[in-house]
Amino acid sequence: MKHLLQIISVLTALMLCPVPSAYAAGYGQGKERDTQNCPVGARMFQEQYADAGAYALSEDPERIVLTFDQGYENGYTAQILDTLREKHVTAIFFLTGDYAKKEPALVRRMVAEGHMLGNHGMTHAAITALSFSDLEKEVMSLHSYVLQQYGVAMQYFRPPCGEYDAAALEKIRTLGYRTIFWSAAYEDWKTDDQPEPSAALRQLTDMAHGGAVYLLHSVSSTNAEILGDLIDTLRAKGYTV
Repeated sequence: MKHLLQIISVLTALMLCPVPSAYAAGYGQGKERDTQNCPVGARMFQEQYADAGAYALSEDPERIVLTFDQGYENGYTAQILDTLREKHVTAIFFLTGDYAKKEPALVRRMVAEGHMLGNHGMTHAAITALSFSDLEKEVMSLHSYVLQQYGVAMQYFRPPCGEYDAAALEKIRTLGYRTIFWSAAYEDWKTDDQPEPSAALRQLTDMAHGGAVYLLHSVSSTNAEILGDLIDTLRAKGYTV
């Protein structure tokens, strides 16, 4: 029964990623890499959509940015925050409305320790399936809630499931947001099938490139375990984290 309730909670919080519409694209950085180890797909995406305020890479070519998607709490965020504080690293935490409402202590800790809050949608809805008015409500209702409850005016948006189209990206830009995708990610969200820690560390390290934006999930026990070693290894390779 406990396992069933956990499954229901996860499905409710994440709303599940729907099948993309015929006019939507599902973002992925791809496997092909350039001579700087940067995914070609991420660079091409940024070149195509930067004018719409959408990015897959950091503007700082020496920096690696850590981001965490916060769909629901699985008991590892405090450990992740402990490691970030120990390593003097700030990250971006992309909140859903459900998380912002249910985890005020953790969100307040993120703010107090200098992290940025990002907008992952009030209901984690696929943005390409929404009318412009509904998209504005999806983004700005969470914006208003976080501003009122935590005193933070969010400026970065991450589309649920990485689904987007040009019209939605442009609409989000008009709402005063930059849309942030990623250039490094791996399968860390399956809580019942976690990556083996040493292999995960090696995989994430091998993805490193200047300007990388790492997409991580705080529900991952593996991420919580290896985060400190990942930061140390990336710094040893010469990156600012």
